Amino acid sequence: QVTLRAGAELDARQVNQYTLILRAACPGEDEVEERLFVQVTAGHVLRCDTPFASAEGDVVQVLADVAPRTPLYAVLPQPLGGLTVRFPSPSFLQFRLRNHNTPLVLTRRGVVLAPDNGFDPSKNTQMFRLEIEVMDRHGHNCSGAVRVEVLPSLRPRVTFLEPQRAVTVTEGIGPWEVVTQIHARGDNVRYAILAPVAPVLFTIDEVTGEIRSTRRLELIRAHLLIRAYNALHPDDHATATVNVTVRGTDRQAPRCVPGIFVSQVPETVSPGSILVTLSCTDSTSTDGCLHYALEGPPSSRSHFCMEGPRLKVNTTLDYDSEAMAALGFQFTATIVVTVGGQPLQSTRVPVLVTVTPVNEFRPACPSSATFTVPETAAFGSVVGRVAGTDRDYPLDSLEYSLEGGSGPAQPFSIDRRTGEIRVVGPLGSQQQKSYRLAVRLTDTHHDLDPRKRQSRLCDVSVRLQAVPDQLPVCIPEVQELQITAGSPGSRQPVTRLLCHGSPDSAALTYTIVGGNENGRFRLEGSTLVFLPSARAEPRPFVLLVKVWGGSGARRRSTVVALVVRVAPRSTPVPPSSSTQHTTLHKEPLVVMRTEAVWHPPAWFVAVLTISGALLLATLGCTAWNLLCR
Repeated sequence: QVTLRAGAELDARQVNQYTLILRAACPGEDEVEERLFVQVTAGHVLRCDTPFASAEGDVVQVLADVAPRTPLYAVLPQPLGGLTVRFPSPSFLQFRLRNHNTPLVLTRRGVVLAPDNGFDPSKNTQMFRLEIEVMDRHGHNCSGAVRVEVLPSLRPRVTFLEPQRAVTVTEGIGPWEVVTQIHARGDNVRYAILAPVAPVLFTIDEVTGEIRSTRRLELIRAHLLIRAYNALHPDDHATATVNVTVRGTDRQAPRCVPGIFVSQVPETVSPGSILVTLSCTDSTSTDGCLHYALEGPPSSRSHFCMEGPRLKVNTTLDYDSEAMAALGFQFTATIVVTVGGQPLQSTRVPVLVTVTPVNEFRPACPSSATFTVPETAAFGSVVGRVAGTDRDYPLDSLEYSLEGGSGPAQPFSIDRRTGEIRVVGPLGSQQQKSYRLAVRLTDTHHDLDPRKRQSRLCDVSVRLQAVPDQLPVCIPEVQELQITAGSPGSRQPVTRLLCHGSPDSAALTYTIVGGNENGRFRLEGSTLVFLPSARAEPRPFVLLVKVWGGSGARRRSTVVALVVRVAPRSTPVPPSSSTQHTTLHKEPLVVMRTEAVWHPPAWFVAVLTISGALLLATLGCTAWNLLCR
C-alpha cells in the first residue's frame, strides 16, 4: 500500500508525475522490480501561506494614533496579505472571524480595519489577536492568525503650559479686546470654551488661543474651562481653568522718565551691562506694584531683557554677522510698564538701540601670493590679484597699496579697491628673474573712529617667465625668379625678402649660405643683387639665404630658397637668308623634401599580431560560455 507522506504538498503546476521504483522478493525467490507512475492533476486547492498559517500568526505593528477604520492587514492573494489561494477568482472566498473579543473589524473581503473609535492613545503597547478562517465555494478552507501590536504614539500629547491662570482686567474693556492668551503643546492644537455656556461674555480663537471679550465688561468674576485638542485626533485633549476678574480702576497710567530711549552701543558691550534705568511713578506715588515687560521682535527680546526697571544686555551683540546686517544693525522694542498688571494702566516706552562696529581684527594676507608673468607682457597686463581677508563686517573691505610706489625698479601698480596688480613698465628678464613686492592691506569702514584702522604688510612674489624669440618668418619661403643679365660691371637688383621676427627682437640679418657660385649675387640688407659678367651663363642659380633674428644666445634663424634663372643679354644679329633655331637646354630643378616615417622592426609586428589573435580568441571563448549558460 502506497500512501502520501504526512505534510507533503502536491502541485501539478510544478510536478505532474512521480515515478516510484518498487522491489519485492519472497523467500527463496529472485527479487522483482517494478515501476509505479503517479500522475498529479490540477484541482481546487486552498492553502494559507506562512506566516499567516503558522501557530504564532502574522504580526502587524501600528501606532496608536491611526485614524478609525484604517486598513491594517489584508488576507488577499496579492502580496499585501498572507494567503496563497489556488483558485480562479478570489471573489468567491469567505472570511470568518473565530474570536469576537476584539475591537478590530474584519470585512467581507478579508481586510482588517482599526476600531470604529480608534485606539486608546493613553495606554502603552496593546496586543490584539485575530483568528481568521477562509473558505471557498467548494467547502475547502484554511485558517490563520494575525497579531496586531499597537505601539504608543510618537506625536506629542496635547498639554497646557499653565493648567490654571488668573487674569485681572479693569472695567470698561471694550468688545473684542484681548483679555489673555493661553498656549498648549501638541500637534494641530485647537481651543474651545467648555464652560460657562451662558452668559457668553468671552470667546476664544480656536487657532491662536486668544480670549476676547464679547461686550463691555463690568465688575464680575468669571471661571472659564478651556479645552485644547488635536484637530486630527479629538480624543487627544487637555483642559485648563482661567479665572478672569474685572475690577475698577482710576484709569491713570504711570509716568516714566525717559519717555523714549535711543542709544548707540559698541558691539563689544558685555552681557549684563545696563543700558537704561527707568524712573516710573503711578498715581499713588509708589512703584512697588509696577511691572516691567519687554515687547518687540524675537531678536530684540533675545538680545535684551528687563530686570525690574533696568534694561540690560542679554547676549553678545556681534556686529560682524549677516544676521545683524539683516536687522540694519538696529534693535527696536517697547518697555511696557503696568500698574498691578492692568492693561489699561500701562505706559509704553519705545526703545531704539543701534549697534556700532569695533575694529577687532587685523587684515589677513592670502595663503599664496606668487604670480608668474611673461617677460614680454605689455603695459597694463594683469599679473594677478591679492585677495586679502578681514573678519570685521563688512567682510574683506580693504584698501591695497604698494610700498615704494611704481618705478623702474618696481614696474607694477596695484588697484586700490580690488588688489589687482598690473604691469606699468618694461620687464627685463636679463637683469632679474623675479620681483618682490610689499603690499599693504588696510581695513576700511570697520570702526567709527578712523584712527583705529589696522593694516598688515604682505609679501608678493612676481616671477618672470622667459619667452623665447620667434623664428623669423619669410613670405614666401621659396621663390622662383627670372631675370635678364645686364651689362657687365653693373649692379642689378633681383628681389627684396619680406621677413619679420619678434616685435622686441633686434633687426634681422641676411646671409647667403649656399648656391652663390663665383660670387655672382650679394645681399644688401634684405635686397638680393645680381652682378653681371661678360661671360653669358644661361643657367638657374639655387640660392640659400639664412635669416637670423634675436640676439645673444637666443638667436634663431630660418632659411629661404631662391631659384634665379638668368637669361643672356640679347645682341644684334646681321640679316641672313637662312633662319637658325636654337633650343636652350634647361637643367631640371630638384627640390628635396624629407618626411619622417616610422618603420617598426619585424619582431614588433609579430608580437602585435600574436597579441591581437590571443585577444580575439579570449573574447570568443567568453561569448561562447555566456551563450551556453
